[in-house]
Amino acid sequence: MRITELLDPRSISLTGAPKSKNEALDQMVELMAASGKINDKEAYRKEVYHRETESTTGIGGGIAIPHGKGAFVSAPGLAAMVIKDGVDFDSLDGEPVRLIFLIAAPNTKDNVHLDVLSKLSMLLMDDNFVNNLENAESVDSFLKIVDAADEEKPDLDDQLAAQTIDDQPKACKILAVTSCPTGIAHTYMAAEGLEKAAKARNCSIKVETRGSGGAKNVLTDGEIAEADCIIVAADAKVPMERFHGKKLIECAVSDGISKADQLIDRAVRGDAPVYEAGRGSEEESAAPASGGGVGHKLYTQLMNGVSHMLPFVVGGGILIALAFLIDGLCVDVNSLPDEMRANFGSITPAAAFFRQIGNLAFGFMLPVLAGFIAEGIADRPGLALGFVGGMIAANGKSGFLGALLAGFLAGYVIILLKKIFNRLPEAIEKISPVLLYPLFGILITGLIMLLVVEPPIGALNTALNTALTNMSGTSKILLGIIVAGMMSIDMGGPFNKAAYVFGTASIAAGNYDIMAAVMIGGMVPPCAIALATLLFKKKFTKQERESGPVNFIMGLAFITEGAIPFAASDPARVIPSCVVGAALAGALSMAFGCTLMAPHGGIFVFPVVGNALMYLVALILGTIVGTVLLGFLKKTVKE
Repeated sequence: MRITELLDPRSISLTGAPKSKNEALDQMVELMAASGKINDKEAYRKEVYHRETESTTGIGGGIAIPHGKGAFVSAPGLAAMVIKDGVDFDSLDGEPVRLIFLIAAPNTKDNVHLDVLSKLSMLLMDDNFVNNLENAESVDSFLKIVDAADEEKPDLDDQLAAQTIDDQPKACKILAVTSCPTGIAHTYMAAEGLEKAAKARNCSIKVETRGSGGAKNVLTDGEIAEADCIIVAADAKVPMERFHGKKLIECAVSDGISKADQLIDRAVRGDAPVYEAGRGSEEESAAPASGGGVGHKLYTQLMNGVSHMLPFVVGGGILIALAFLIDGLCVDVNSLPDEMRANFGSITPAAAFFRQIGNLAFGFMLPVLAGFIAEGIADRPGLALGFVGGMIAANGKSGFLGALLAGFLAGYVIILLKKIFNRLPEAIEKISPVLLYPLFGILITGLIMLLVVEPPIGALNTALNTALTNMSGTSKILLGIIVAGMMSIDMGGPFNKAAYVFGTASIAAGNYDIMAAVMIGGMVPPCAIALATLLFKKKFTKQERESGPVNFIMGLAFITEGAIPFAASDPARVIPSCVVGAALAGALSMAFGCTLMAPHGGIFVFPVVGNALMYLVALILGTIVGTVLLGFLKKTVKE
């Protein structure tokens, strides 16, 4: 396949004059749509814009290569625009863009078009080729320029293989790996940039490209052993263990395009640290993405913990809900003495069986959250510290919030220890990952959690309980708002637990209306989230949409923890929405005079709810308000 087979004359404009980057992207999408290769223009447009949020596709030198890949592309295609006066495109070099190629790639097993697109990307590193395109007098001449360059340029595989066929003495033996998240353009442009810079410095180079078509020109063990320096220019994960003990430069893929000369200069000078596989992941590592700041990095680390925690929440929550269902069908709660009501959900053998397994799964929830947050920061060495910190939070009083803090604490403790132990003799330093990191890391994390985190959270818990107890004689509706809202603040943390303990204590004192407000406050958040994932799909990620409906089961069973992954991913919007919905439900429960004699169970203990019909109305209204707020406050997400 030739490059011109992807270029439709209708998708080429030689007189572009956009006033902004967004206007340029919109015009390019329209050009691509004119070729008939897009079956959902708006979905394609969103993907093109989303790619720009990861890092600019303005690669410098007056060139931009935006791209979008997905099911909304029916056939691979290219669109091109020449902008004589240039347009500000947030390019890596800050210069205006004069030539734009837009790529459309379908999700197909046949990836022959990827090699063609990669070849175009490498051609665009040739200044003469770009200059000829910018000065093309007609669409036909534009296509002829592309076709002529395509004819002269060797195929991608041949070009990559040719990098190693040179017997002349070289100043330095360099190996490189390039990779970007999409793997269509930047991967190969970085390879071309590094190759040209190495040739100018009389260095031999071989570049392994890890694009959408898979790894090409893979580096061999022998080549790695003989290399003087290795450059990994990547924004996607690359197998790194093979480079243990070699001088290695890690950078963003964009640096391979715009800073290739500097990277080669560093390699020639030997200005690179020796890579130690034990210091990062033993299997793979990722270079820092060129886009996104500290906030994005923290969010990514947090979501690493949330995504691994989710199966424990879902599986354990459903099993606990089944336990309540079994007891609800088999036991008359009204006939039980007060001391047995507290065991609802584990009274019958079958219910106790499901409850035990569900509780065990829930027991892993916070350690897994903390452990994989730490792993997202410091790779595998952070796991053990995070698990220990999360377990301390789970067994202590800090709960969910403590586990979040433990995860970040554990990760950055490992980062600190790496810097400290890097100064040790090599023989001792090599045992750091298996001995020194876990020993000192667990000790430091445990001490900080026990001495710094737990005491203030415990004091906060005690203060909350005292405050609630003193409020028991005030307005019931206000009390309902407070206890129900507290159930939604941290979904299993100190606020939640304080309100729940107050509610169960009120049962013993014969005040059954407080427990009703507490339980309904814990039911609203997961129910509102489940409904929101169905009504406002664009506000949630694919994983959240798939797991969202399960929250109906958890919410109706009074398992508030089902809302934790959603609250963790977007706390500033999810928590206020849930608090308002829950507080409304708690106020209505009090206003309707609803009571509850069981400390748990959700809808499965509705037979013992006083004024059950209005209690259901309060639950529905609170859920609706929480759902509407979620739909209004949450931003549209891009996968």
